[in-house]
Amino acid sequence: MYWVVLLLAAPQAMCGKGPVDHALVPSIFAPESAPAHTISHLAGFVLATTGGIFVVVAGLLFYAVVRFRRRANDDGVEPAQIYGSGPVEAAWTTVPVLIVVVLTLTTARVIQEVQDARAPASAVDVQVIGHQWWWEIRYPKLGIVTANELHVPVSQGGERRPSFLDLRSADVVHSFWVPRLMGKIDLVPNKINSMWIEPERPGLFLGQCGTYCGTQHAKMLLRVYADLPRDFERWVQQQERPAENDPSVAAGRLVFERTACVNCHLIGGSGGRLFGPDLTHLMSRSTLASGALSNSPALLRAWIKSPEHFKPGVLMPTMNVSDSDLDQLVAYLTSLK
Repeated sequence: MYWVVLLLAAPQAMCGKGPVDHALVPSIFAPESAPAHTISHLAGFVLATTGGIFVVVAGLLFYAVVRFRRRANDDGVEPAQIYGSGPVEAAWTTVPVLIVVVLTLTTARVIQEVQDARAPASAVDVQVIGHQWWWEIRYPKLGIVTANELHVPVSQGGERRPSFLDLRSADVVHSFWVPRLMGKIDLVPNKINSMWIEPERPGLFLGQCGTYCGTQHAKMLLRVYADLPRDFERWVQQQERPAENDPSVAAGRLVFERTACVNCHLIGGSGGRLFGPDLTHLMSRSTLASGALSNSPALLRAWIKSPEHFKPGVLMPTMNVSDSDLDQLVAYLTSLK
C-alpha cells in the first residue's frame, strides 16, 4: 500500500514538470509530526531488537553448521548425547520472556502517549467525515466547512498548536492516512475515532484513504497544509467570510439554483443537503474531485460536464446543461474564492 500511495502522490509532488519534490512524497520513513516521531522511534527500537535476535540466532546456527559439519574422516560413530542443561534452558526461557516484557511495556507506553494525549487550550478541533470518495472537513468551533484540504497551524516558539481530529464515516469504512504526520486510523460508520497531529514545519503533506472503499478508492486523496500561526489565522478569516455575491455572475447562480447542483452542494449555508463538498470557497482550494484534478476553470468545466470521465463510478451525476449555461455556471463557481 505504501508504494501505491507513493506512485499516486508523485504526480502531485511534481507540480506538472521537473523532478519529484521528495518533501511531498508520503513516506512513513520521514516523520514530521510529534505522534509520527513517537511511533517511528518505537518501530526503530522494535526493529533493532528483533534484528539483534536474528543476528544472534543466525550466527549461532551458522557456527553450528560450519563447526559440526560432516567431515571426510568421520567414522560415523554417534557422539555422546547430553540430555538437559539447567543453565542453558534457564537462559533460553528467561531471555525471550524479558524481551517480550520490554517490547510490551514500551509499546503500551507509546500507545498511551499517542492515544490519551490531552488537548491544550490552544488546540484546534477538527471533524473529518469520509464519503465515497471525498473528505468533508469541519472546524466546529470556527464554523468552517471545507473539503479535501485540511489546514492546521504549526507549533512555534514554544506554543503548542496540535490539531485533534474526530474521524467519522458517512457510508463505508475509510482510513485517514497522512504517513508523515500520523499512523493510519479507520473511519467507521456509527463510530467516532480520534487522532492528533502536530506538524513540525509549515508545508504541504499528502495522504489518502488507506482502506479500500469502492471503485474510486485510489482517487480519494487528501492534502494537509501546515500553516504558520499568522497564515492559519489569515486562512480562517478568509473562510469565515460569506460567499461571494458578484452581480456579474448572477446568471450562473440561477443555473446553480435551478439544476441538480443545489440538491447536493451548499454555498454559504444555502442549498440542499450536503451530499457533495461545500462550495462556499471552492476556488480557495488547490484541487478538485478529492485531488484527482487541479483546480482551474477549464478543468472545473470538464469535471461538471463529465465527472465519469475522471472518476468512473463517482456519485456526482453528469450535468446535462447547455454549453451557455455551463459557461455561466463555471463563471459563478470560479467567483467563489
